[in-house]
Amino acid sequence: MKHCKDCEPAQEIHFVAYLSVVLSYIGDPFFDFLEKIFRNTAEAISDKTSAPFMKTMVFLGLAKFSNEPDGKDSLRSKCFWEEGERRGIKIREFKMGPIRDAFIAEYKGPRTGGASKTITFDGLPRPDYTESGSLKWMDNKGIMKEKFIKEGLPVAKGGTAFTKKKALQIFNSIQKPVITKPNLGSRSRHTLIHIDTPEKLVYGVRKAKKLSPLVVIEEELRGYLFRATLVGGKLVGVVRRDQPEVIGDGVHTLQELFDKENERPERNGPIFHKIVIDPDAEIELKREGIGMNDIPEKGRVVTFSQKTSRGIGGTTTEVTEMIHPENVKMLEKLGAYLDDPLVGVDLIIERIEEPWYTEQHCGIIECNSLPFIDLHHYPLFGRPNNVAGKLWDLVMPESKTE
Repeated sequence: MKHCKDCEPAQEIHFVAYLSVVLSYIGDPFFDFLEKIFRNTAEAISDKTSAPFMKTMVFLGLAKFSNEPDGKDSLRSKCFWEEGERRGIKIREFKMGPIRDAFIAEYKGPRTGGASKTITFDGLPRPDYTESGSLKWMDNKGIMKEKFIKEGLPVAKGGTAFTKKKALQIFNSIQKPVITKPNLGSRSRHTLIHIDTPEKLVYGVRKAKKLSPLVVIEEELRGYLFRATLVGGKLVGVVRRDQPEVIGDGVHTLQELFDKENERPERNGPIFHKIVIDPDAEIELKREGIGMNDIPEKGRVVTFSQKTSRGIGGTTTEVTEMIHPENVKMLEKLGAYLDDPLVGVDLIIERIEEPWYTEQHCGIIECNSLPFIDLHHYPLFGRPNNVAGKLWDLVMPESKTE
C-alpha cells in the first residue's frame, strides 16, 4: 500500500475506503443481513458447546484467538482490554487473516451467582446487540449536520457536494475560510482547512474525493478541538486535542523552541511522537509567516500541521473538570437525541469553560460510533480518565468494582 500523507496517522487503502462508502449508500439491507449472520455466528462460537466453526478455522490455521494485546492492536483496544482484565473479565480477540478487533468477553463473579456472562463485540463493547437508529447515520457528516440543525445543536454552516459546481455554490454562500472533508471518515483524513479561494476549494474537493464521493464544505469554526465521550447518554470525559505546536517566549528562536519541545521524553512513543519538519509543516509555517530562525513573540502559538494526531506530534490535555455546565447540558442533549450507549463527539470551541451559545463560531464537527477512548486514558497533560471502566460498568455491571 502506497503511503499517503493525507491519511496520517492511520493509513487507508483509497479504493477500499471509497468502495465501502459507495456500498454503504446502496447496500444497507444486504450488509445488515451479513452483520446479523456474523453476530449470530459469534454468539454461537462463544458457547463452549457449539464452537465447531471456530475450532475448524483454528485447526486449519486460518484463524486464532489472542489472549492479550499485541503490537498491532490499537491503544483503544489496549485500554479496555487492560481494564477488563483488572475486573476479572476474560477477553479473547478473534483473528482471521486481516480481520481483527472482534472480541469475546466472559465474566464470572459473585454478582453472577456462579453463572458466566458472555458477550461478543466489534471494536468496543456495547450493552447488547440492540442498535439505535442513529448508529446508521451518526458517522455521516452531511446527514448529521441536517439533523442537528433541526434539533438546535450547534454545527458549522455548509453542506455536501458531489460535483465541483455544487461545491462552488456552497463555497460562495458561506463565510470564508472554509474546510473540505470526506462525508464519511474519521481522524481528519483528507481534510483541508484555511480555504479562501475557489482554486483551493477545488484542490480540497479532489483531496476529499479520494475517500468519498460526497464532500463536506463548511465554514471553518474557531477555537480548540475537543473530544467528548458519552457513555449511556452521560458525559464521562473531555480532552483537548492540540496540533503540533510551540509557544513563543520572545527570547528563543522557533528552531530552539522546536528542539526543546522534542526533548520531552513522552515524545519517544508509543503514544506521543516528535514534531517533524516536512513539506506540510513548511507550508503551514509559510501561511503563518514565520521561519525557523525567527523569534516568536511571547505567547504566540506556532503550529506545524493542520492536524491534531498524536502520531505527527499532536498532544492531548484532559479537561473534563473545566467544562461549563451548559456545555455538559448541550452534549447530553445530543446524547439523548442519538439514544446510543457510546458516542464520541468532536467539538470546536474557543473556551470550553464558557457556555457554547456565547461563542459565535463554535460547533459539533462529527460524531463517532467507535470513539478512541484511549485519548482519555493517555493524555500528555492532566490526569488520566478511566473511560473504559465507565463503559464496562454499563456493559457488564456485574464486574463493577467498588
